[in-house]
Formats: sequence, structure tokens, C-alpha cells
Amino acid sequence: MEDVELWDADQAGDRTGFPGNGSSPSAQELALWWHQQVDFHSAFLYYLAQTVPDIYFEEIDPELEKQEEAVQTMILTPLEWCLFKEDPVISLEKLKQSGAFQLCGKVFKSGETTYSCRDCAIDPTCVLCMNCFQSSVHKNHRYKMHTSTGGGFCDCGDTEAWKTGPFCTIHEPRAVRSNENPGCPLSEEVIGQAKKIFPSVIKYMVDMTVWEEEKDLPTQLQLRAKTERYYCVLFNDEHHSYDHVIYSLQKALKCELTEAQLHTTAIDKEGRRAVKLGSCVHCREAKESIKFHSENVSQHPLHVEVLHADVMAHQKFALRLGTWLNKLMSYSSDFRQIFCQACLQEDVPNDPCHISKLMLWDAKLYKGARKILHELIFSSFFMEIEYKKLFAMEFVKFYKPLQKDYISDDHDRSLSVTSLSVQMFTVPTLARHLIEEQNVISVITETLLEVLPEYLDKNNKFNFQGYSQDKLGRVYAVICDLKYVLISKPAIWSDKLKIQFLEGFRSFLKILACMQGMEEIKRQVGQHIEVEPDWEAAIAIQMQLKNILLMFQEWCASDEELLLVAYKDCFEAVMKCTLSNISHEKSVIYLYGHTLEFKPYKVSVDPVSIHLPLSRTLAGLHVRLSKIGAFSRLHEYVPSEDFQVELLIEYPLRCLVLVAQVGADMWRRNGLSLISQVFYYQDVKCREEMYDKDIIMLQIGASLMDPNNFLLLLLQRYELIDAFRKLVPSKDQDVVKQYNSLIEEVLQLLIYIVGERYVPGVGKVNKEEVLMREIIHLLCIEPMPHSIIAKSLPENENNETGLENVINKVAIFKKPGVSGHGVYELREECMKEFNMFFYHYSKTQHSKAEHMQKKRKKQENKDEALPPPPPPEFCPAFSKVVNILNCDIMIYLLTTILRRAVELDSHLWTEAMIQMAFHLLALGLLEEKQQLQRAPEEEVTFDFYYKASRLASSSGNVQNIQTLLEKLKRVPQLEAQKDMIIWILQCMQDKEKAERKRKAEAAKLHRQKIMAQMSALQKNFIETHKLLYENTLELQGKENSIVEEESVPMAIDYSRIALGPKCGPSLSEKEMLTCILCQEEQEVRLENAAMVLSACVQKSSALTQQRGRPVELSGETQDPLFMDPNLTCGTHTGSCGHVMHAVCWQKYFEAIQINSRQRLHVEFFDLENGEYLCPLCKSLCNTVIPVVPLQMQSMNSENVEAVAQLLSLPRWIETVMARISGYNLKNAKGEIPKVSVLVNQGMGDTTLEFHSILNFGIQPSVKFSSSIKEMLVLFATTIYRVILKVPPDETDPRIPAMTWGTCAFTIQSIDNLLEDEGKPLFGALQNRQHSGLKALVQFAVAQRITSPQSVIQKHLVRLLSVVLPNLKSEDTPSLLSVDLFHVLVGAVSSFPSLYWDDAVALQPSSVSSSYNHLYLFHLITMAHIFQILLTIDTDNLPAELQEDSEEAHFASSFCSEISQYFGGCISYDVPGWYLWDCLKRGITPYLRCAALFFHYLLKVPPPEELLSVCEEGQFNALCSYLSLPTNLFLLFQEYRDTISPLLQRWCSDPALHSLLKGQNTMVRYPRKRNKLIELPEDYSCLLNQASQFKCPRSSDDERKHPVLCLFCGTMLCSQNICCQEIVNGEEVGACIFHAIHCGAGVCMFLKIRECKVVLIEGRARGCLFPAPYLDEYGETDPGLKRGNPLHLSHERYQKLHLLWQQHRIIEEIARSQETNQILFGFNWQLL
Repeated sequence: MEDVELWDADQAGDRTGFPGNGSSPSAQELALWWHQQVDFHSAFLYYLAQTVPDIYFEEIDPELEKQEEAVQTMILTPLEWCLFKEDPVISLEKLKQSGAFQLCGKVFKSGETTYSCRDCAIDPTCVLCMNCFQSSVHKNHRYKMHTSTGGGFCDCGDTEAWKTGPFCTIHEPRAVRSNENPGCPLSEEVIGQAKKIFPSVIKYMVDMTVWEEEKDLPTQLQLRAKTERYYCVLFNDEHHSYDHVIYSLQKALKCELTEAQLHTTAIDKEGRRAVKLGSCVHCREAKESIKFHSENVSQHPLHVEVLHADVMAHQKFALRLGTWLNKLMSYSSDFRQIFCQACLQEDVPNDPCHISKLMLWDAKLYKGARKILHELIFSSFFMEIEYKKLFAMEFVKFYKPLQKDYISDDHDRSLSVTSLSVQMFTVPTLARHLIEEQNVISVITETLLEVLPEYLDKNNKFNFQGYSQDKLGRVYAVICDLKYVLISKPAIWSDKLKIQFLEGFRSFLKILACMQGMEEIKRQVGQHIEVEPDWEAAIAIQMQLKNILLMFQEWCASDEELLLVAYKDCFEAVMKCTLSNISHEKSVIYLYGHTLEFKPYKVSVDPVSIHLPLSRTLAGLHVRLSKIGAFSRLHEYVPSEDFQVELLIEYPLRCLVLVAQVGADMWRRNGLSLISQVFYYQDVKCREEMYDKDIIMLQIGASLMDPNNFLLLLLQRYELIDAFRKLVPSKDQDVVKQYNSLIEEVLQLLIYIVGERYVPGVGKVNKEEVLMREIIHLLCIEPMPHSIIAKSLPENENNETGLENVINKVAIFKKPGVSGHGVYELREECMKEFNMFFYHYSKTQHSKAEHMQKKRKKQENKDEALPPPPPPEFCPAFSKVVNILNCDIMIYLLTTILRRAVELDSHLWTEAMIQMAFHLLALGLLEEKQQLQRAPEEEVTFDFYYKASRLASSSGNVQNIQTLLEKLKRVPQLEAQKDMIIWILQCMQDKEKAERKRKAEAAKLHRQKIMAQMSALQKNFIETHKLLYENTLELQGKENSIVEEESVPMAIDYSRIALGPKCGPSLSEKEMLTCILCQEEQEVRLENAAMVLSACVQKSSALTQQRGRPVELSGETQDPLFMDPNLTCGTHTGSCGHVMHAVCWQKYFEAIQINSRQRLHVEFFDLENGEYLCPLCKSLCNTVIPVVPLQMQSMNSENVEAVAQLLSLPRWIETVMARISGYNLKNAKGEIPKVSVLVNQGMGDTTLEFHSILNFGIQPSVKFSSSIKEMLVLFATTIYRVILKVPPDETDPRIPAMTWGTCAFTIQSIDNLLEDEGKPLFGALQNRQHSGLKALVQFAVAQRITSPQSVIQKHLVRLLSVVLPNLKSEDTPSLLSVDLFHVLVGAVSSFPSLYWDDAVALQPSSVSSSYNHLYLFHLITMAHIFQILLTIDTDNLPAELQEDSEEAHFASSFCSEISQYFGGCISYDVPGWYLWDCLKRGITPYLRCAALFFHYLLKVPPPEELLSVCEEGQFNALCSYLSLPTNLFLLFQEYRDTISPLLQRWCSDPALHSLLKGQNTMVRYPRKRNKLIELPEDYSCLLNQASQFKCPRSSDDERKHPVLCLFCGTMLCSQNICCQEIVNGEEVGACIFHAIHCGAGVCMFLKIRECKVVLIEGRARGCLFPAPYLDEYGETDPGLKRGNPLHLSHERYQKLHLLWQQHRIIEEIARSQETNQILFGFNWQLL
């Protein structure tokens, strides 16, 4: 209570002086002193003047923590004491406990994930932060995910932003129960204090933020003597790159690179940085120097200022006060309201208030200040609804200067105060209020006109030639604000809202008037245009305005009176623009008895524009008038005499003619700019407000004009009158081609005018039917994925297409496989809706759709006619459009075209033209049929059939259309259209039959009427019975019989044992291979030239048991002979299986080297390190494996029996050790000993001669050709170079060990892969794996001939010393510290070296080899059994029990024996069955690998059980193949005398004891199979993890690029300087550095915020790969551009896993880079 008593004490004492009596006052004392002052503001400034310069004394290299501590202690804590009058910690905790706020208010930082609900959000700008989304109902709705660009605001709790579910569970208002604390609202005293403190703090903040003086402070802050401390301050801009700024600082300040980088990073982050401290003169010199050097690298000098140290200090503290206020306001609504009130106060009447001053100064502030200002606005005004409205009014009041400042600024939109508009303008009630009170629509449109004056020409039309892309990009933000205001259509209109909206609409029409007819072009004749005009800006603005135009039309259409007034205003604007440019001359044309008076104009000669937004807006309003049925009232607003239809359609018609002439290649000299404009004119992004509206405008003309006059006007504007007057055109083929193309275009336009009725208001259809038709026609082209369909459909103002609402009605979804994407296929019943001349088809789409539909009909054995589907009925306002079908000019046009085709002597017809004529005929017949169905015949005046079948031209010798069609059936050039002709003729015949039937029915009805009258006179009523007919359709099903063929395996009668005296024979086969380069065939023989397999050697950690352990070892010290049992880093050799002659390959490689020197772009493969692409499959390779022929083994049974009696395991060991001992002495003395030098060491009799090993069978050593030897050396040195990353050295003794190691590791990798995929050991290998393994194993055995035999012998001794401790060898590792399969491969490969002799090259015979292999394998297998049993996990026994078997008893007794050897320090308190089960499971991978090795070494066929997946028989088959007993413990029984001493020696190894005591982690068997990390099913969980990711080396909240290692699960900070490392003197990014340690340089990452997988290899290679996350439509979403919910595809993830385990990541990268060759690629090194 002491703190409170201090406030309650008598305050009458003398406390007017500054507290502290010379020492620093405490927080309570200072707070009391402030409280006692009459003028708090002056006292506050007085204190700040004394303390702030001292706190922020050092700005060049500030100690930020000390500064923050001093600010908190000396200023902020006293302020809080003054505010609360008690300990602020207690007060703030009370406020925190008072309850959650109903508004979230989280401000998004760049890169954060936002969520929008498509079902519930009012518009797409309504978003939720990660926490609110995860706690909301929207998680189970149709949501979208996007990455924020920064500056947004979470809308959780805003009831106007959501249709349902406005609150998450965190911010949901909760009713307070009676027993709960209702919260802790602010007391009146605290509120009073806040009203006193906040205005002073805010005024100080504003004054210092907008302070312009560089040298002096405001008078109230000038209390200290002025010092000569100045700073040269460098400001951030968007003109200069990082490197530019670093260069300028280094040159100007003569500083080191690291210091310049430090300054530059701080400037980029905060927006400004003091780079020099000194006197004013020195700082000015530095300023000029920086500007000078920056101008050398950029047109814009860097922004540099010289500020006094005190000014700098106060400005920095002003921003610190902003963050303090921000924190306070997060605790209480009262604080926010007081702050808002203070901010809205004006210092001087009629001057801008404080918050307006800050807004107006925003463009002059640096980045850090802007961020704090915006956060203040978010946390105060935007959290209080009433003050949000007041702020919005201030914002609109200064909207024009704010936008002008933003447009002239160079900072991003997210850093401008103008970006806050979206937070206000999208709130429906607020938008209405701003329209009513401040006419915000007019303000925005006037701003647009004021910021674009330089782009207006003398005719007051926009012309964007030479435009600034950056400036226009900023202008788009103003257009976007207009969209925000209009995004929610009002349900109820007040009179004031109507008036203000119409005023805004008229203002908007002024902009459209400036665009109407802008950027006119003239056809270039003769010479090609010299400079392509700028067209992009006009089209881009059109795109920006598209939805705004539609929204204006929808707003107008929501009220009938409003629509009519808007129509009148728009009509007047159109007529004003039209009349000002139209010619007053008149001309007359005549055709087929009809005359038209028109204004002379030719598109091919006169200027024409593609930009007509006014005319198109009028068309949109006209359609909406028709839709709501108000067209009949139009004359009240627009008098009929003023409604000149010909003038209204003039400009849209010119535009369509322009498009037609461009299609006819008449404008090709105008360059690509016009072609691009025409493309966008018809593209989905623009067509709604361009192309579609022009078609509608012509439909308006057709509905209001005389049909003959309308057609004559069309022909005149298309310049086709002469073509139909029978005037023979020029014989110039180009002219004829142009005429034909234009005739096709005009016929197509007529089809669209008459047939395109799927617009609500034009035809009697709704939006859903329109959308379904669009989708049907897209899917008629081909099955499409969801994203392609969505891109092909126009989006509304909410970025929605409505696709999901209808897609399942018209299409069936087909799920994707392991690759590709899901597609929608059109339902069969929707095929009949196909219209070949759908107006949104491009020419390519039209051709493809026609081909696909004809193909489908042909497959179904149907005729190939593609008539139009029956169109919907026109709305009343457009009902007269159909009259152009049966008017005289139309019949004349169709007759003329058909006649020309019949006569075949005219060039003015094409098959496409005939096709369109048929389509028009079909439309006429369908229209007549539909009208007769809808109304009685006497009311139908549409008589198309009559005119087509009865009337001909006035010349009398011209036949009617029906007759011409009969003749066209026989024209061979129209064979493809024969089915369509038949269809039309059938329709005509049906019409005739219907006519006769109708007359007969009429007569019959007349007779029945008379009979009925007569019957009525009679007394008895005759009842007539109607006959009912029922048609029954019988469906006949077809049954398909499936015949299955079973293949019966052939019986094999030879032995299938690979090792020992009973081994089976090798498969003898003559191996013939074909070179892929020269295509010559060659047999693989020892004496022949070498043939090679293309291969890739790479380091791998795919099998490691210690993920993340560093694997980058020094090339000078690495010992490759022994592999760590963890398999931390092995060497994998893979081959694509393609064979070449060694000579051919060498020539190919040399050619690549020569070619690469001549190419411009950098090769993605490293030629210096031997990399190349396989000539056939383009796989990345870095070496070749020589194809070594298999040495056939044949054994004499007598020799086998003789050796069997002599060569037991003990004798074999003694013989081997005698030979080794002899070699040792020989090497030492240079002579061969005659007697044994080994003493008896418990291994039996060792007195054997040195040559005794030769007694059991020898043969001459194999002689290889020089070519094969050369390739053996080449491949071996490649392995050496790749592993050690050192230059090749053929003499290095480590080379043989490395070759054996890559052979062993590759076999282990393939076995792991086969097991992982559930495939059999043999029979499922791919050809590339089979060829590669065969070549690799034979190479491993053959390689020893290229190395000194003494080196091989030393390696053999070291390998054998692992299992034979008697062999004293240096650096022999512990038995638990090696992988014994690597030992096996090395020992088998090197063992023949024991037979080497100086005098003659010898090798063991087949019999000797069989025993050598058998005893080596048995010895190493027993050692492995010992390994497994020592590492069994005895802590986690399974719950179920099993019966003890014979093997179990053996296991128990053997483990007891081991325990005795260890002296009881280890014990096995587990049942025998568990030991046997662990052993069986643990040794199976080793046996599988051994089976693969010996199979490819000896070519003995494996047992049948290993050719298929058979878990039960696999173990027994392996034992049989490898000459092992199925009870493995029988090995120890068989060799008991020999193995017991070995067991004792193994158990006495001190290194083994330390491992068992837990000093090092032991590997347990079987080793676990590596998998990619587990990923969450829902991608938003990953995004949530990324949002919580903190860079380990950076404390700021700036955007990071979190990536996830899929190997180990580590999350890294990618593409950031903060996490770069130095490797071998080079800077590498965090991912590259991690890949070196995690994946031996190869790794796989998921870029979380971009939803992309990155594959990395080495330091400079990588590629992007589709992420394994798919949306519900089976598609990936790179960059989260579509934003659909994503879920894990296990099939895709498994594909990534196999890519890793198959060691094909490098191959995938190579393929990707070969496909996407670019001159300057991505800098993967800094990833």
C-alpha cells in the first residue's frame, strides 16, 4: 500500500521544483511532480529536453538494450505512474484480465498468411489472421489462403465484414456470470489523467514527426546548450539496390564492406540510418560525397540529410512514444477513445487536426516512422467504430493531396497511408455514409482526372504514349479505391444517396468520355510501322475498370428510377462524343432492291479506336433495363426522336470491323501492338466490358433498326457491298483471300447477333445458365482441370466465377494419379448443348472443339452434323433481332454464297463460309419451330422456311435455297458438310410434313367441331375414349468376357546354391551389346575393346541412421575402408543402363567440351568434373562403368571332394594367416620364408608353409584388354574424386577401398528400395538397376588388377582383422563400429590378391574360390550375428508370447555363453523366442544384400521364392542360396572349436565394452528405413508453423522465407543475409549449408509460404518441384495464387520419397535445367 499512500499524502508541500534534488528522481517522484504542475505539457517537454538527448546520445552504433532500459526507467514508467497513480504493472494486469476485445485488430506483416471465407465474407478483402481462422467456424467452410503483402488488418469481430461467424472463439463476446468478475473498467481518475497526458504526448509526437528544421529544436525543447554534434543521415528509397548503397557508402565514407553492409541493412529495415557523426561541415561534406557517388550508379542520388543530434534523438523518442501508446490502447477501449479525441483536435482553427497532419506528412516520413504511425491508426481508430467513421471523413477530406503524394512517392503501397482506404471503403455502412456526406465517388474520380493531366491530348482524350509504368501502377490504386466503395450494393436507397451516387456517376462518365475513342489508330499502308506504340497502359486501365463498370451498372439496376436517369446521362455522354466526331456528309448504297443512306467512313482508311467504355456502359444499362422490364419507360427520359440507333452502334461496329480486318491480315503493317490489343479485346480478362458489350450493342441495333438497313450498314462497314453485287474482284489472290476472310467474319457476327442470347436481359436466361453454357463449351474442347476452367471464366468484383455452384451439374471429376492433375469431363447429356460457333471461342478453340465433337460422333456411329442447339427466347426488348434472319438481304446473302459454291467458278467462297451459312439456315429453322411451339400459327409472322424454300431472286433464273442445298450434296469439296446439308434438308422436309399434317388436323378439328355440335342436340352424350400409347424402351446390356491367361513358370532342374562346394553352375550367356552412339553391336569379351555404361557417382545419406550428422569430411584424412554402421555417408553409383563403346563415349565427351566453349549460356553441368548428359535419355552422368565380362566358373566334382576332405575352416584360416605372415616377412626382408613365423594363438596348428594356399587350386590371372584397363582406372578415379573432392590420383592406396565401398552401398540402397516398395529381391529390378549392378559388382572384383597387389593385401589384412583378432593390424575398429556387409564385399573382392606372386600372375581356381567365398561369408555372418545379439533392445518386449522353438533354445544358450565371456557385465533377461525373432529380422537385410552381391558376382540363379514377394519363404530361401543352415546357431556348433576363441577375443575388445556401456550410441538391427518427415494433412497447419517461426539470428519481424527440410524436419530461414554461412571461402545460404550436413549436398526443401518443393544438389544447382499438397480438384497451388484449401497427397509424397531413395534428385534437377535453359538463372548458392 506504500505506493498508494504516497499519492494520498498531503500535497500542499513545496514540490514545484524539479524533483530529485540533483539526482535522478524515482518514477513515483517524477509522476507526482508532473501531477502537481499546472501546465503538464510544459513540464513534460521540460523533462524531455533534459533527458532525451542523453538517452539517445549515440546513434552511429547504438546500444539498443541500454537505450530501451533508460527510456523505460526514466520516462515511460513515470508516465504510467502518473497515469494510473499506482504501480503500472498491477494496473495493466487488471486491465488485461478484464476480458478479451471483440475486435482482433492484428496488423499483418509482409509474408504472413491470411484467410478469407468464400461462403461468409462480404468481399475478398475481409480476412482473418492465422489464430482467429483456426478458432473460427470458417475453418470448415470454403476458404482461401493468401500471403499478405503487409499492412492489412484482421477483420475478426467486425460484424459488417461477415455474413455469418464474425467472431472466433478467442474474440467472441461472452456473457458474464454472476460469480465472475465483470472486468476492471478505467476509473474516472485514470480517465482524467489520460485526458491530460495523451494530448501532450500526441502533440509532442506530431510536432517532432513533422519537424522540418535540421539544426534546431522547437523553443520549448531548447533548454540545453547547443552542441556541435551532427549526424549525416541516409534515407531508404526504392531507386537504389543494396549493392548501390554499399558501393556509395564505401566510396564516400572510406569504410569497410562489413560496416557498409551493416548500415545498408539497417537503412532497408528502418528507413534511415546515421552513417557519420561530426561537425555540421564534415557531415555536409559526407552528404555531398554520398550523393556524388550514388549518382554514378543511378540517375537518382541517394536521399541524405544532416540532422542535429538533439533533433535526431527527439524524433526517435517520438516514435518510441508511439509504440508505448500502441501498447496502452491494446488494454482499454477508453484509452483508444481518448487517444482518438486528442488526435482529432486542431491546434489552430481550420487547420488540419493532429492525425490529418500525420497523414499529410506520411509521404515524407521514412519507413520505420510510417509503420508506427499506421499501427497507431490500426490500434486506435480502426478498433472503435464511431472514430473509424470520423477518421474516414478526415481521410476523404484530404484524399486528393494524399493520393498525389503517394503517386509522386517511391515507397511501396503497403508503406503508404493511402493503403488504409481498404479498411474504410469496404465497410458497407461507412461507404454509404461517405457517399452521402462527402460524395466520395466524385472525390475519387476527380482525383483520377487530376493525377493524369499530362496524358490528355488536345481532344481531351487519354493518350498513354511514353507513359511511366510506376506512376500508372500507383494510379491503379486510386481506381481500386473506387472498386472498394462500390463493392457492396445498397439494398435500400435514400434520396440523398441517390443524388450523391448520380453525381458520382456523372463524374465517372467524364473519365469514360476521356477514354471513349482514345489512342486512335490508322491502317498502315505500304511501309511497316517504325515504332510500336505503347498499348499496355490503356488495356491495363481497361482491366482495372472492368469490374467497376459492372458494379456501377449493378448499382444503377438496383433501382428503376436510378437506372433510367443513369441511362439518360450515359446516352447523352455517348451522343456528345459521337456527334463531335461524326461526319455530316451522306452517301447512299443499293442492294437487292433496298437502299441505305449512311455517313461515309472506312475502317481500312480512317482512324479507329478499340476503346469505347461509354458505348459499352450504355449497352450494359440497356440490357439491365430490359432485364427489369423498364425498357417501355425509356421514352420518358430519352425522347424517341433523339434515339439515333445508327449513331449508337457506329463505334462498336467499327471496332468489330477492325478486329475482322486484323484477322484478315489487312493491318499486319501496324505491328504486334494491334494484334495484342485485339487479343485482350476478346480475352476473358476484358471481354465482358469490350467484345461482349459490342455484340450486345449490335443486338440493340438489330432490335431497333429495319433488318435490311441493319444488314446493309454491316456490309458497308465491312466493305463487302461490292463482293455481293456480283462485281468480279481483282484476280490478286491476297485481295480474294481478304474478301473471303471478311465475308466469314460478317457471317460469324450475324450468327452471334442472332444466336448469342445467353445474357440476362438479352435472352430469358439466368446467370447460372450462362455459366453452365460457358463451362460446357470449354469442356467440349477437351477435359480440363479446375484451375484452367476458372481462368477461362470471368471473375466478378469478389474474384469469384461461380464455377463450384454449377460444375457438377455439367461435368464429372476424374481424380489425378501420381502425377498430373484432376480434370473435369463433360457429362454425356450436356453434349447436345454444343454450339460450334460459340462466340467466346478463339479460332484455335473453335477448330479443336469441332474436331473433338466430330470425332466423338464418329466413334458413336452417328452422323457428323453439328447443328446449333435450340437457343433461348429473346427478351421482349430484343425480340425483333430474329427478323434479320428472314429479311430479304439475309436470304440474298445466303443464296449468293450457296450459289457460288454450286457453280464452283467463283473464288469468293470457302468451306468455312458455307459452314456458317448452314449454321444461319439452321438458326432460322429452329427459331421458326420454337415460335410455332410458343404461339398459335396465325400469330407467328416469322416465315423463314417459306422464304428459303419458295422465294428466289428477282432475276428468275436463281434457284431457292432448298434447291441449292440439294445440289450442294453432290459437290465433292463439301463432302465434310454433307451430314449438315442432310440435317437442314430433313428439317425442311419435316416442316413440309408438319404443314400438311397441320392442315389435315385443322380439317379434322373442323369436322369434329360440327359433330360435337350435332351430338349436343341429342339426348345421349357419346363418350369418346382417348387411346393411350406407351412406349417401352428396352435396354440391352452387353457382357464382356474377360479371358485371363496364366503363365506357368518353367521348371528349373539345376542347383540354386551360390556358395561352397555345392554351388550351382553360372548362367552361361553370350552378351551382345549395342552402342547407342554408333549403333554397332559387339560381344563383351576380355580381349575386345571396352564397352561402358553411362553412370553417376554421388555421395548419399539416404540410409543414414543419424540424420543431421555432419558428413563433409576432409579429403586428406578420410579412411574409406570401413563404413560406419550408421551408414552416415555412402557413395552411390547409379546408371541409366545405356551402353557405348569407350571410344565413342570419349569422342562424344570431347565434342560436348568443344560445343560448350562456343555456347553463350552457362552450362548447368560441370564439364571439368566430367559431367555430361546421357546421349539417349539426357540423365546427368559424371563417369562411365566398364562392362567387365563374367568369368565363368566350372568345377570338377573330383577336385571338389578332394579339397573338401582337406580344407576345413580351421585349416583355411591357418593357411590364410600363414600366407599373410609370409607376405609380411617378405615385405620386411625381401625373401620368402620357408617356415611358419606365427606362434600358436589358439587357432590350431599354424606350422604351414607360405605356398600351401596354392595347393587347393590355382589358375592364371585374367588378362584384360588395355581399353578395359583404362576404363577401370577412369571409373575408380572418378569415385575417388567425387568422395574426397580432391584432384584424381591413380596411385592413392584408398582407391580400391572406395570402389568396394560404392559397390556395397549401392547394393544396400537397392535392397532398401526394394524392401520399401514391397518388391521381391529378384525379378523386380528395373533394367537400369540390373545393368548397373552387374557392371558394378564385376568392376569391384576386377579393379584390383589396376592397383599394386601389396596395397590390396594390406586392405585385406585390415578387413580380416575385424573378424580375426589374431591378425594384428593398425587402427582395427571395434566389431560394433563397422558395417560388416562392406567388409564382406571388400574381403571377397580383395582375397585373390593372396595368390599373387612375383614370378607369375595367379588367381584361385573355381574350387578354391568357392571355399574362399563360403568361409569368408560364414565368418563375417557369424560376426554379424554377434553384432545383432549385442545390440538387441531388451527394454521393449512385445506383449504377446510365443512358443520356444529349437532356434530359441540355441539363442538362449548362445547368449548365455556370450554373457560369460563378458564376465556377466551384460545379461539377457529375455525369452529365447524373442532373441531368435530379433536375430532373424536383424540379419535379413544383410542376407538379402549378400544374395544380390553373390548373384551378380557368380551369376548363379536364385531360388524361386526370391523371385516373388514371399515373406514366409524368404528367409529359408536366402539361407539355402547362401549355404547357411536355417537355424543360424548351427554355424557356431559346426565351427565351435574355431569360433569359441574368436568369440572370446571379440568380447575382450575394450572399445566394444565402452560401446556397450552407453558411451556411444549403438546401431540396432535391422536398421530403420528412412522416410521423409511426416507432414500434416492440412496445409494450413504448415502455414501456422511458418507464422510462428523465428529466425535464430535475427530479432526483427521482417518477412522471412521459412523452408522445411523434408529429410530431417528442420525449419530454416532461406534467402536472407542473416543466415548465410561461409563454406570454403564462399557465401552460401542456409539451405545449401544445411544440405551439406543433412544430405551430403543433396536435399529436399518445402518453401512453406510458396507451396513449392526445392531440390538442391551441391552449391549451385537446384530446381523447383510440385509440392505434394493438392486442392480438392487435384491441383497444386504454387505461390498460393488460387488460395484453395490444400491437403496432403500421399501418392505425391511417396513419389518424392522414391525420388530420394532412388538417388534421382540430381537427375531430376538436370532434366529440369535442361528443359528450362535460361541465360541467367536463379542463384541457388544463396538459397
